[in-house]
Amino acid sequence: MPLAGTRVHLDRALERLQPLSSKFHAASAKTAHARGAACGKLRASARRIVRRFSVYLLRLVLKNSLRHKLRTTLTVVGIVVAITAFGLLRTIVDAWYAGANASSSARLVTRNSISLAFGLPLNYAQRIRQVDGVTGVSWANWFGGVYITERNFFPQFAIDAATYLDAYPEFILAPDEKKAFLVDRQGAIVGRKLANQYGWKVGDQIPLRGTIFSGTWTFNLRGIYDGADKGTDQSTMFFHWALLNETIKKRFPRRGDQAGVFIVKLKDPGQAAPVSADIDAVFKNSLAETLTETEKAFQLGFVAMTEAILLAIQAVSFVVIIIIMAVMANTMAMTARERGSEYATMKALGFGGGYVALLILGESLVIALTGGAIGVALTFPLAHAFADAMGSLFPIFLISDETLAMQAGAALVVGLVAAALPAWRAANIRIVDGLRAVG
Repeated sequence: MPLAGTRVHLDRALERLQPLSSKFHAASAKTAHARGAACGKLRASARRIVRRFSVYLLRLVLKNSLRHKLRTTLTVVGIVVAITAFGLLRTIVDAWYAGANASSSARLVTRNSISLAFGLPLNYAQRIRQVDGVTGVSWANWFGGVYITERNFFPQFAIDAATYLDAYPEFILAPDEKKAFLVDRQGAIVGRKLANQYGWKVGDQIPLRGTIFSGTWTFNLRGIYDGADKGTDQSTMFFHWALLNETIKKRFPRRGDQAGVFIVKLKDPGQAAPVSADIDAVFKNSLAETLTETEKAFQLGFVAMTEAILLAIQAVSFVVIIIIMAVMANTMAMTARERGSEYATMKALGFGGGYVALLILGESLVIALTGGAIGVALTFPLAHAFADAMGSLFPIFLISDETLAMQAGAALVVGLVAAALPAWRAANIRIVDGLRAVG
């Protein structure tokens, strides 16, 4: 009985406590909601303060940048010239390497191991085809003709048309033009850029004055090819190797049936090295030993001949940036020195050294990035004009994404470096020393 009475009292006590517990939980929920709302208001208020501070700081930086309009304008012009020159010089370097960068890893080039000036017997083609890993062989000869005047330079190759076009699928030629070219012994095809440069149309006759192979050679333009992508060379002329060989055999019988280079198609690009070694081993100790290398290595061999010039161009491009960096640093030093009393007054009013340094850094970045943006924009029309002036000397002349990134990075570095020392000095200036500059 006592135990039963105790249970009754406990049940009654729990019934009385339940409403109090519900009220407590409701009050706790309201408190948490109120706290969340308060935190949300604080975050929104903080964002508004940061936004207003950023806008105020940006306006102040812009006004400071324009306080000496002539000085700022001249500095911006200097940066524009430097960034544009830097981009143009880097593009020239890229154009020099464009042929190597556009080469295919699925092709090898076989040439005479002594020099390109010496040819290889045409019957080497059949023996190269028998090497394991080779799927096709073509051949070509450099022609070196002159169109009207020596200034009109562009590459010309005599090719075994059917196999050569098969080895270079990046040359896009209309089917009817390809057929017309293959059946016309005096036919030729040219790239779109070359045709536009000289105003050639399909059906025109193109006379070339031979330098290596004397005489006047007239070709019928049967097709104009396009590139599969923007990195494909469209400034070359191709005609039939059979026509060249037939003429050579008539004039110099002992020089006939000779190919300048063999183009070798690979089954597996990863086997380029062993296949190259196997091809060279076939002709080891012969009268005309071979040197086989990847198409990229073959192209880089020509680039290596002018490596000193390329190094000089690259050095000049960086020297230009260093010079404008020194000019910009001098400008920011003059600016900070003239405003020493203003910065001291701001610090006396409670602004921290970091805020003062931020003003100088912001002004330097605004000037540098403005000049950099204009310089990058001007690089495109200048590069286009330069490419037109050079004609086919640079078959591929494109501003790469890497060059644009380097231009933007150079402008950013100029702004940061130029402001570093003046900002540090202004941030650490003593108020008394700064105010002494008044008057």
